Amino acid sequence: MAYVNPSGEFSRDQRYIATRITADGRDGYPVEPGRYRLVVSRACPWANRAIIVRRLLGLEDALSMGVAGPTHDERSWSFDLDPDGRDPVLGIERLQQAYFARFPDYDKGITVPAIVDVPTGRVVTNDFAQITLDLSLEWAKHHRPGAPELYPAALRDEIDRVNKHVFADVNNGVYRAGFAGSQEAYEKAYHRLFDRLDQLSAHLAGHRYLVGDTITEADVRLFTTLVRFDAVYHGHFKCNRAKLSEMPVLWAYAKDLFQTPGFGDTIDFADIKRHYYEVHREINPTGIVPAGPDFSTWLGEHGRDRLGGRPFGDGTPPPPPRPGEEVPAGHGATG
Repeated sequence: MAYVNPSGEFSRDQRYIATRITADGRDGYPVEPGRYRLVVSRACPWANRAIIVRRLLGLEDALSMGVAGPTHDERSWSFDLDPDGRDPVLGIERLQQAYFARFPDYDKGITVPAIVDVPTGRVVTNDFAQITLDLSLEWAKHHRPGAPELYPAALRDEIDRVNKHVFADVNNGVYRAGFAGSQEAYEKAYHRLFDRLDQLSAHLAGHRYLVGDTITEADVRLFTTLVRFDAVYHGHFKCNRAKLSEMPVLWAYAKDLFQTPGFGDTIDFADIKRHYYEVHREINPTGIVPAGPDFSTWLGEHGRDRLGGRPFGDGTPPPPPRPGEEVPAGHGATG
């Protein structure tokens, strides 16, 4: 598969399936507990957002989750973690099958996260940015008691503004550096990334969270890039001005979130490393997966409590992951 743009700057294909699952069903897909399946890979930062939000909001009973393996080929993500290589609910071997069931001539990326309509086996949406917002707003009737407000009305404009910059310069910025096809394009992306990280660091030096005094959608979106930074982006994508662990404010902020229920307990470092180093053969031809770094450092002191804040606002932490949804032993920060 080709990722690097030989002519220079990497450009992400953002032609996603814009169908939405809503409370009123205006796109033909009403919110119905048990009807849909969220398909993810723990390796993918965009899918990781949906995993975290689903867990924070307590939507496990309403929206089941299928987990694809960390690697894929040109035919898409596969369910090779399941015993018979098939998703136990959808009965398919590859996510591609759900896309083709709805769009037989689908010619865009077969991406995660994706939500599939279980009765028909057809993909509904893969619009990752809208998926998590809709889980907060359209699925509100099915949130657990004590679920936090991740996209509160009073803060939406500010959250949207922060998210816009974080996406362009950080979430997608690491890819723009890693998949650049020229020195000029790489250096442009590199400086844009670290300029934004410096700005975020300056803000977070005096604020525990990005917007307001509680965890919001903005923190979820930044976290999934930061948690992958030292493991893959620093070396694999040449984002090497400094490691996250060498940027004191961002490192403390990321550790604070990692140690918050619903964040670190969704992180599979083994899958993350396998995905990037094995799949991106253009920039890692051998497919060798690095042995490090030491992930136990994510459990160290962060000191962010001194800034105050209430992680879940008036809500409560989520309970531990459901049986069968835990990160495999040895894949997280403790092993």
